[in-house]
Amino acid sequence: MSEVILDKKINPKVLNHPAGLFVLFFTEMWERFSYYGMRALLVLFLVSSLDQHGWGWSREEAGVLYAWYSSLVYFTPLIGGYIADRLTGARIAIVGGAFLMTLGHLSLAFEFVGEWSFYLGLTLLVLGNGLFKPNISTMVGDLYKKESKKDSAYTIFYMGINAGAFLGIMLCGYVGETVGWSYGFGLAGIFMLFGLLQFYFSKALFGQIGSLHKKVVAENAQNKEVEKEELTVKEKDRLIAVGVFALFTIVFWWAFEQAGSSMTIFAKDYTQRVLTGDWATLFVWVNFFLTVVPVIIVTWVLGLLVKQTFSKIALSNSFLMTSFVIIWAIVIWKLYGEFSSTDQIEVPASWFGILNSFFIIAFAPLVSKIWDTKFNPSGPVKFAIAMVLLGAGFGFLAYGSMSIKSGVAEASVSMFWLIAAYFLHTMGELCLSPIGLSYVSKLSPRRFVGLMFGVWLFASFIGNLLSGYTASSIDSLNEMMGLSGFFLLFTIIPVGAAVVILIMSNFLKKRMHGVH
Repeated sequence: MSEVILDKKINPKVLNHPAGLFVLFFTEMWERFSYYGMRALLVLFLVSSLDQHGWGWSREEAGVLYAWYSSLVYFTPLIGGYIADRLTGARIAIVGGAFLMTLGHLSLAFEFVGEWSFYLGLTLLVLGNGLFKPNISTMVGDLYKKESKKDSAYTIFYMGINAGAFLGIMLCGYVGETVGWSYGFGLAGIFMLFGLLQFYFSKALFGQIGSLHKKVVAENAQNKEVEKEELTVKEKDRLIAVGVFALFTIVFWWAFEQAGSSMTIFAKDYTQRVLTGDWATLFVWVNFFLTVVPVIIVTWVLGLLVKQTFSKIALSNSFLMTSFVIIWAIVIWKLYGEFSSTDQIEVPASWFGILNSFFIIAFAPLVSKIWDTKFNPSGPVKFAIAMVLLGAGFGFLAYGSMSIKSGVAEASVSMFWLIAAYFLHTMGELCLSPIGLSYVSKLSPRRFVGLMFGVWLFASFIGNLLSGYTASSIDSLNEMMGLSGFFLLFTIIPVGAAVVILIMSNFLKKRMHGVH
């Protein structure tokens, strides 16, 4: 979307930012809650036996479905962004996407009716995500005239993404595994609905932002003429650099996205999750702080927003406050159940998925500060560091799996290996994901920024698709080389990619023409 003049109604401010930013923060938080909460359950539900009220699918079948679902959510935003830019505007696209996703989660919750309901739900989620994902990020940028304010705005917004992912995996995963799969899927849908309602009734804060007014239509026509201009040599070189970086992200996401498939299976079937005595007590207290502290922080942000905006968007605030009353009720119920059985506790397999979001929230500020110091390596070096950290994480899993014999369907190894892998993977993500987005913005000609972000998302689409298909072969590869060998593949290939990108470092620097 083009730059939009800030409306005077986007006041008062919260934490020195427009209040509209925090409406978008909570809308995105609930969408990520629903997406990651559902994703945490998807493979577990599919591979669980009929006695456990799952579908009893093979790991291969579950991996293939996961591959297509997790990849298509990166493909449809290409279409959703175009629809918003040319036809509807961002705001209508977000509302439409949130509505489709709410229906999708509802359809998943009624999976017991028949397979058609489950597949319909996945389809609605993919389509809704396509309308929602690219356009809410666009609205964040359109809140600001000054480019210098956008970095901190997107940092706050990114925290909302991870807060939603953290809470969704923890709470939907817990409900789905302990109460029932349909309840977990349904819980994700409830909060998607709250996100939709609080956004829809907050229009007074946004003025013309997010709407497709005449100025935007005129600028779109002008941009078409600009796009016909030939690329300069420098622009072509920089686009080559973006393309090379995109190729390496395919390798990264191919390995990283094992988190939702083979690593989830490893947590379910190969990890010692039953804790007793002091270990059980320690886990309950650690989990208490992991659960409560993020909710307290986000509730505090909610209080600031409501204090400043209740007179303007009372109904929106009411829906938001109601959603938090429900969140606190679920948190208290969850913690009560865990503290009632401290002698022995079984850690849900989905619990490990929260670690990625937790580590991002904990370490993103540190990594950001490191990049602001003298130790701020070039893009190719940062990508290489990311690949090495990713490979090292799988190295821990490979080492931890050495005691598991080839072809064995179940085992019980220490959860330390899985926790260590998630930590290293997250640190790798922090070295690659935000850096890659920054380079797309810096290196792409202004008239092709949207297209190049589309290319970047398409790389994620390919990486996720390959990831799921590789995970679907876990049983056959386990028979052939054991689990240790399976995870070693994800060590060797990323580390090999790190070596290649370091070799190409000078080539890429020349193509970047001074962009650091």
